[in-house]
Amino acid sequence: MEKVVIVTGANSGIGLALCERLLTHDVHVRLCLACRNEQRAEAARSALLASHAGARVDLLHLDVGSVRSVLAAAQEIKSRYSRIHFLYLNAGIMPNPRLNVEAFFRGLFSRNVVHMFSTAEGLLTQQDRVNADGLQEVFATNLFGHFLLIRELEPLLCDGGHTSRVVWTSSGNACRCAFSMEDMQHRNGTEPYSSSKYASDTLSLALNRHKNSQGLFSSVICPGLVMTNLTYGILPSFFWTLILPFMWLIRFFTNTFTLTPYNGAESLHWLFLQNPESLDPRAKYHSLTSGFGTNYTQPRRMDVDDKTSDELYSRLLQLEKEVRRQLKEADVE
Repeated sequence: MEKVVIVTGANSGIGLALCERLLTHDVHVRLCLACRNEQRAEAARSALLASHAGARVDLLHLDVGSVRSVLAAAQEIKSRYSRIHFLYLNAGIMPNPRLNVEAFFRGLFSRNVVHMFSTAEGLLTQQDRVNADGLQEVFATNLFGHFLLIRELEPLLCDGGHTSRVVWTSSGNACRCAFSMEDMQHRNGTEPYSSSKYASDTLSLALNRHKNSQGLFSSVICPGLVMTNLTYGILPSFFWTLILPFMWLIRFFTNTFTLTPYNGAESLHWLFLQNPESLDPRAKYHSLTSGFGTNYTQPRRMDVDDKTSDELYSRLLQLEKEVRRQLKEADVE
């Protein structure tokens, strides 16, 4: 049976690499590239079809940072497909990243240098803003838009007659210390990216607790340190050129420096091949690459708990109600 696979943020980086790997494994997979930039999505589709003649690759306009776009895209998906086998939630933003230079050089000459590079913990801050829906942009794009998409697509995902999979692209930068339940949108902090990724880890656990019985299984991955547009936005390109040889060398001491999108997509592709019932809902599946270039996947325990996950899930459901009510009121006006 043809598997329907939807990938958000599929026009470049890890998302595009995943699509390439899926088609290489099974050209009969029906891919849907759900992207904000339609021109780049069309270019990605053309590249995939050029290397995989006969593949079925659909395009869908989706800006997960916009509630109206998510709702419209969900309606389009429901009109096209009768069921969804995989929903890869890969789209994400890290706007205006700033490097804490003092912390960087302090860590550079410490025993924690590898951990610092692999997670960027304590190094990065971002300047977030409120979007047109009145939500914090990073929260809306990295978490809430995807949550709303899942809610809209539940009829295609939650069918006791089959299993469906949701896979979140998280980060080693996800940190409990950056997240606050009382400020889940991270309005008052300086690390919205880390907060949103920790929230996605926590939400994945909640989805498994509430939806496994209906056939929906959720997993979380970490792609490792990958050179993508997101990464290149942190520092000037010349800096990355200077340190890249060092980064290739350090792979002999740590396996988290995947560096290329293809390597970073390892765990995403690995999950595609697994039986969902055999997976650990409390594990984050890491893409890893050895110093000799061998790619593999390894589960690592997430810092999540049932109480926090259930509370976050409840608060997101409440926010969903508020957002839908505001949309109806705006449409009436």
